[in-house]
Amino acid sequence: MECRESVLSLFRILKEDSKRMAIQKRKPYNNNRRSKTQETNEYGKIQPQAVDLEEAVLGALMIEKDAYSLVCEILRPESFYEHKHQLIYEAIAELAMNQRPVDILTVKDQLAKQGNLEEVGGPFYITQLSSKVASSAHIEYHARIIAQKYLARELISFSSNIQTKAFDETMDVDDLMQEAEGNLFELSQRNMKKDYTQIDPVIKDAYELLKKAASRTDGLSGLESGFSQLDRITSGWQKSDLVIIAARPAMGKTAFVLSMARNIAVDFRKSVALFSLEMSNVQLVNRLISNVCEIPGDKIKSGQLAPYEWQQLDYKLNDLISAPLYVDDTPSLSVFELRTKARRLVREHKVEVIIIDYLQLMNASGMSFSSRQEEVSTISRSLKGLAKELNIPIIALSQLNRGVENRDGIDGKRPQLSDLRESGAIEQDADIVCFIHRPEYYKIYEDEKGRDLRGLAEFIIAKHRNGATGNILLRFTGELAKFKNLDDDRISNVAEDGPISSKMNTMDGQQEGVGAGSHYTVPSSYDEIYRKGNDPLPF
Repeated sequence: MECRESVLSLFRILKEDSKRMAIQKRKPYNNNRRSKTQETNEYGKIQPQAVDLEEAVLGALMIEKDAYSLVCEILRPESFYEHKHQLIYEAIAELAMNQRPVDILTVKDQLAKQGNLEEVGGPFYITQLSSKVASSAHIEYHARIIAQKYLARELISFSSNIQTKAFDETMDVDDLMQEAEGNLFELSQRNMKKDYTQIDPVIKDAYELLKKAASRTDGLSGLESGFSQLDRITSGWQKSDLVIIAARPAMGKTAFVLSMARNIAVDFRKSVALFSLEMSNVQLVNRLISNVCEIPGDKIKSGQLAPYEWQQLDYKLNDLISAPLYVDDTPSLSVFELRTKARRLVREHKVEVIIIDYLQLMNASGMSFSSRQEEVSTISRSLKGLAKELNIPIIALSQLNRGVENRDGIDGKRPQLSDLRESGAIEQDADIVCFIHRPEYYKIYEDEKGRDLRGLAEFIIAKHRNGATGNILLRFTGELAKFKNLDDDRISNVAEDGPISSKMNTMDGQQEGVGAGSHYTVPSSYDEIYRKGNDPLPF
């Protein structure tokens, strides 16, 4: 009996010990669970903010006379996280803009006039803000921290909105990308600030550019276009300039920029980027081949080339092959896509000029506008900003309105700045505005002095922010889509039956090598043309 009781007692002791051990084992688990909960609460995501700094900045603004001038370009009312701080800063900004003193009393009165005094916490809270700081020392540094916090909040809101819409299956992804680009661009533009620079380093840069220009034998300081008279007036296309070339349809805008792109890329071996919103890459290159090889465009399209023209194509196409010319035919290109592509082209291919054909076909998708004029204004302003950012000239073609058609006389048909289509901002933002005018198109074959105008084009520099204006005469060959200098002695071979008045002709009028009975084998492939190299012509 005693043995049994002893066994039972031992069993109870063991059972109690096991319970205690079980409790002890559970305790760490419970503690861990509590710590995890605490950790989640402790490191939970809250919006970026700096309320203490907001209070310090507002207090400093009310105790220092000129403190607002230090932060006015950094902060806006929405930069503050607390709504009452937004209202107080708005009142301070209103006082400063009206050139009224900023202190505790004036801010209190301004808030009372706006009906916001009680909402911000009354006079007591305003007095409390001013008592928290002794001076405006470091106010600019504190303001930049507040601005950074605001920007971080904007990015969070932006990304969250895009994420929500991305999960919406009814949302078109392309439209969403356009909206995202537009919103992000608008956000970056609002917060893009460039500080002032003391003049000494700027003088040094200007002096270096002057020395570089002086060392050039052509007397130019910018990128030469290949048109001698134009380059003399502009000194070449200058870095960071926005150049607008405008004309009515069929005046040869595309032909001009193709001729210029050919001159820059082939003759001077400078990298050119051409964005064509009107034509496909193949159409553009066909016109370029017609320009370079001096073969009429209709023959290039049909492929009906004479034997000598095949030889001409074979030989001159080598100039175009491997030329640093980059083309992009993205339809309805947005200004945000252009920025992305332009940055990459400059970074990877050292592009020195960007050509856009043409401005009115661009858009600013993702941003809302009340009118098309407002959108075009945004596009032109963005192009000027891009030219400054990349430090290269940007040349954009533009259409003119029908005002030209309604005017009579020789001078009436000449375009004016007021003829720029859809927005006066184009004229305002551009550094150079040029027009192309061909009197022959309007059946005007002679000027007032009786000089023949057939085959001539007038290139009018109507606005030049940093130089002279003037008119330049160029020779235009429509079937070749080509502009050239008046004094250019090269003669295009555009006759159906062979070259006329060309060095290809012998003294007796018979072609060497391509005369009667001669035969030229058409290249079977592009690779065959590419392999030929710049061998001398057989004639």
